[in-house]
Amino acid sequence: MNTQVALWVGFNVFVLAMLALDLGLFHRKDHAVTPKEAGLWTLVWITLSLIFCAGIWHYQGPTVGLQWLTAYVVEYALSVDNLFVFLMVFSYFRVAPEHQHRVLFWGILGAFVMRAGLIIAGTALVKQFHWLIYLFGAFLVFTAVKMLVSKDEEMDPEQKGIVKFARRVLPVARQGEGSRFMVQEDGRSKFTPLFIVLLVVEATDLLFALDSIPAVLGISQDAFIIYTSNVCAILGLRSLFFVVASLMEKFHFLKVGLSAILGFVGVKMLITFFDIHVPIGISLGVIAGVLVAAIVASLVWPKQPEPGQDRESAKT
Repeated sequence: MNTQVALWVGFNVFVLAMLALDLGLFHRKDHAVTPKEAGLWTLVWITLSLIFCAGIWHYQGPTVGLQWLTAYVVEYALSVDNLFVFLMVFSYFRVAPEHQHRVLFWGILGAFVMRAGLIIAGTALVKQFHWLIYLFGAFLVFTAVKMLVSKDEEMDPEQKGIVKFARRVLPVARQGEGSRFMVQEDGRSKFTPLFIVLLVVEATDLLFALDSIPAVLGISQDAFIIYTSNVCAILGLRSLFFVVASLMEKFHFLKVGLSAILGFVGVKMLITFFDIHVPIGISLGVIAGVLVAAIVASLVWPKQPEPGQDRESAKT
């Protein structure tokens, strides 16, 4: 028990130290993150994650190591959808490029707390009531079908309940001040519009966690494995945002790939009712293969521009 506590505390202390180094040293001054800088940080987080995975593999064996790696890949892949939403949120609220890193940084700290609660509760419930695994599996299959058939729609953050609620109950300043979340206005402290953006980012992550956490529960019911793989994936995702922000439209088949992954994990959870268990190595191979196929297909068959877009580009 003491060893488990030490692992939890040690992991979180290390992550917080790395985030403090990130914000306190490398991003002490607000600036627009360049693709080169973001690419370097993405490489750093992925390398650290793989080193951590190697440690788990060494001390807990290849089965647990593969579970961690598979959960990491699934969470990383499913979290890519967050990038589309973050892009729309930042564009809608006109968040300057130099302030986007700060919003994502504090958004991650909130994600740690929310996901830790969901993961601990989810793993405890599944261990106590095993039939929930079938419910989660059915939910993932439903989500996969819904994702596949739904059309992409423009999101209006002002219509999200969190924005309406925040503007109604919180004192919100008329305009922001740099990257600050609170300012003095009319003789009182008020939240800036940038803080509202942070709330939308947090709410978005919570909604996506409701899909991704049941998915990783189909891979492992070990709370430490699920939590650490989630955290490592989110850390890398923040840097990846600045790398692929301009490339998102190119990977238009990624949505189909993510739908296939959700469906696969959901079916994998459901067939355990018949005592059929898919080996973790095969699961990792299928998930990685689907991702690669979706990316390659997007490059081989690029998305055709809308008829209106052709005319607009001709005018310019």
